[in-house]
Amino acid sequence: MTLGKFFFQYRSYTPLPFIIPMLLFARPTITTMIIGGIFVVIGESFRFWGVSYAGSETRTTGNVGASTLVTQGPFSYVRNPLYLGNILMYFGISIMSNSLVPFLQILSIVYFSFQYYYIILEEEGFLREKFKDKYEHYFKNVNRFLPKFTAYDETKRSKLGQDIKAAYVSEKRTFQAAFISILMIVVIYFLINQ
Repeated sequence: MTLGKFFFQYRSYTPLPFIIPMLLFARPTITTMIIGGIFVVIGESFRFWGVSYAGSETRTTGNVGASTLVTQGPFSYVRNPLYLGNILMYFGISIMSNSLVPFLQILSIVYFSFQYYYIILEEEGFLREKFKDKYEHYFKNVNRFLPKFTAYDETKRSKLGQDIKAAYVSEKRTFQAAFISILMIVVIYFLINQ
């Protein structure tokens, strides 16, 4: 099993080595919770926007795959909006916790960028093989992580409809995980400020 396949298959569990020390050493303040919360909202908004086009296929944990090449919505600005959204969310939660500053915050970016880089390489190999020239054009014109300010060529974009309701259903687990993490940080805040 390649590193990309491993991270892809277990990506629901790979945050644990990050979350456990974050909670153990958390020293949240009102300021860190507000600033971190802004990053969490931006990250989840980006994820939600992406899932509203990509659909529930984003939840698969078996093998890398895709029935359609999604190149619209946030995918027209950056190839991996969901992973970018995740990194922003983890970074935001690490800021909220005010834990092991600045090491945990830097680690959140490095750790998740490393993990997603290998997952993305696996996905790119699949997409290149399945969608051939169509993917090559997209690959050459849209960045992997750093969003562009101009959208991908409209004539080349996929023609998928946006489905907000399906995005909400698909994102329930992400909402729950973020809510639980934030709730634990808020509880820690009240416990240390009694």
